[in-house]
Amino acid sequence: MSNREALPRFLIVDGYTREARDQLQAGGASVAADLYQKMLSDCAPFQIECDILFPCDDPAALPMGEELAGYCAIAWTGCSLSLAEESPEVARQVAFARLAFERGIPSFGSCWAAQIAVVAAGGTVEVNPRGREMGIARKIELTAAGKAHPMYRGKPAVFDAFISHDDHITRLPEGAVSLAGNDWTAIQSVSVRHLDGEFWGLQYHPEYDLHELARLAFCRTEKLIGLGFFADEKAAERYITDLETLHNEPERRDIAWRLGVDADVMDPAIRTIEVGNWIEQQVAPRLAASRFPPAEGR
Repeated sequence: MSNREALPRFLIVDGYTREARDQLQAGGASVAADLYQKMLSDCAPFQIECDILFPCDDPAALPMGEELAGYCAIAWTGCSLSLAEESPEVARQVAFARLAFERGIPSFGSCWAAQIAVVAAGGTVEVNPRGREMGIARKIELTAAGKAHPMYRGKPAVFDAFISHDDHITRLPEGAVSLAGNDWTAIQSVSVRHLDGEFWGLQYHPEYDLHELARLAFCRTEKLIGLGFFADEKAAERYITDLETLHNEPERRDIAWRLGVDADVMDPAIRTIEVGNWIEQQVAPRLAASRFPPAEGR
């Protein structure tokens, strides 16, 4: 068996429709699955291989049988669909999340991911009556359970994070625990144990950086003006320019001060602590028990 064949395989589920992905790319944003692949590769202490699945593109592509046995973990990106609405695309992904729980495959993800884990296990998600949380989620605070949870080992007890969502978790299922929250969104992260599996989900986006937030704001400018985030296009353009400039010139303390951002979002070592902890605590033990240990050489 070659080294490539022996690499641990992660399945990345990108729930965006093709149309939504095309719109984001047209505005300079990255495909969510590509961001996740880079983040997982950067955070893993061993070499990995990632397969990417777009369940909205081809229902037949979902690995519903023994194909799943080849994956050591599943990672879910964000998504512009809504679990508050019924559609075949949503139902298909909920069913797949339930299958992952049934097969006991460690799972992790951002935003849509936390919501889909909760719904798949029997909880509920609704549109947040307070409206959209966008840009930087402020003062996310670990719960007592979060402070003791291995996903947050090394993370500050209060932190900011990149965010973009309309829906929120309203009822946790049996086996789920809220790990963090803030004033806008009571449940900002969860651990969901269901059937034979466990899913660690974040409402926020550790895979984003300032550039990706800038491009998302550009793509959503009209919507954000309508929601009152910006007074007009000129104000949106100033914000986007600030984000891009700070991304390229992180020493610009004047812009960091104006935006109110610091290492929580600018330092990937802090921003992605949860991802590294998940790989160490959930994925590595599964690999250790398998026939093929992680490949060395990072």
